[in-house]
Amino acid sequence: HLAQLMKNKGKLISLDIHDHKLKELRIRATRNKVDIIENKLIDSTKVIKRLEGTADRLLLDVPCTGLGVIRRNPDTKWKLTHEEVQNLLKLQQQILEDYAGMTKVGGKMVYATCSFFPSENEHQVERFLSKYGANWTLEESVRINPDQGRGDGFFAARLSRK
Repeated sequence: HLAQLMKNKGKLISLDIHDHKLKELRIRATRNKVDIIENKLIDSTKVIKRLEGTADRLLLDVPCTGLGVIRRNPDTKWKLTHEEVQNLLKLQQQILEDYAGMTKVGGKMVYATCSFFPSENEHQVERFLSKYGANWTLEESVRINPDQGRGDGFFAARLSRK
C-alpha cells in the first residue's frame, strides 16, 4: 500500500526478524509490480545501527496480543498468558526505543499495533516520551475498538523527531 501511495518511486525498506515473511512480501510485491522495496533480515543489531538517522518515515508495526483482530482469531484469547503479555510489553518497548533512532531529525515515526489495550499502546508511547520527549513530539494518536463498528481494533501514534 505504501509503495502504491508513493507511485512506486523512492525506496521502502522492509525489516523483519523472520526471513519467510520477507520472502512472502517479495512475492506479493512482484505480483503487484512493485520494485521499490528492499528487504532486510534483522539478524544482528548492526542492521539497525547502519540505518540510524536515515528514515524520512518509519512504521513500527510491533508484535502485540492481537486482541484487536480477535473476531478473526478467536482462539487468541485462550492462548495468551500473563507471562506472554508481559514479554510482549517489554518487546514493544525495546523495539520502540531501539528502532526510533532510524528516523531522521524532522522525520516521522508511527507506532502501531492491532490491539486496543492501553498498556500496549498509549502507555508505551507515554513511557517512550517520558524518556525521549526532548527529541520527540506526539502529533496524533488513534485507538479504534472493535465494538465501534469500524472493523478490527487497532492503535497508531504518529510522532515527529525534533
